Amino acid sequence: MAARVAARHLPEGLPPVFFLTDPARTPDPEAIVAGLPAGWGVIYRHFGAPDREIVARRLLKLCRARKLRLLIGADAELAAKIGADGVHWPGRMAGASRKWRGRFKLQTMSGHQGDNFGHFRTLPVKAVLFSTVFASRSASAGKAIGAQRFRRLATSLPFPVYALGGITPDNGLCIADSAGLAAIGGWNCFKV
Repeated sequence: MAARVAARHLPEGLPPVFFLTDPARTPDPEAIVAGLPAGWGVIYRHFGAPDREIVARRLLKLCRARKLRLLIGADAELAAKIGADGVHWPGRMAGASRKWRGRFKLQTMSGHQGDNFGHFRTLPVKAVLFSTVFASRSASAGKAIGAQRFRRLATSLPFPVYALGGITPDNGLCIADSAGLAAIGGWNCFKV
């Protein structure tokens, strides 16, 4: 249900939900991607894995067959090489997105509490994935800002924002009217 609500207000070309891969928490991303609904997005984060091109190509094939968007995390060269839809940039690589302006259908960026979101307006990114919205078991999760503060943030920015961190079917639904949704371990809670 939350995915359908999010899809109603996001601009065309942006998926309602992004599934982010993680080598430890989602060791078999292909199995997960094979079950995702059409229209969703996948962000493959390889973290320098030696088999990254092989895995990326397999994910691309699955994504094309299932009508999913595939972004490659922090690796525009790999994204261009395999023909992915775009790149997801960590905040520390914000400047790199400029070099790739116009080369991809979609570029997204990570955002966190304390970031200067005005700076993102100057970047060629179509959306920001913001964390941490709700308490999460992720080792990298920061302090959660909660639904109310997140909704204010999402509605105050001139670009789409995706909620990441501790998303469940209930709390995802309470923010889906103002944001897209993103998940690593909790991806299955958004099944349509």
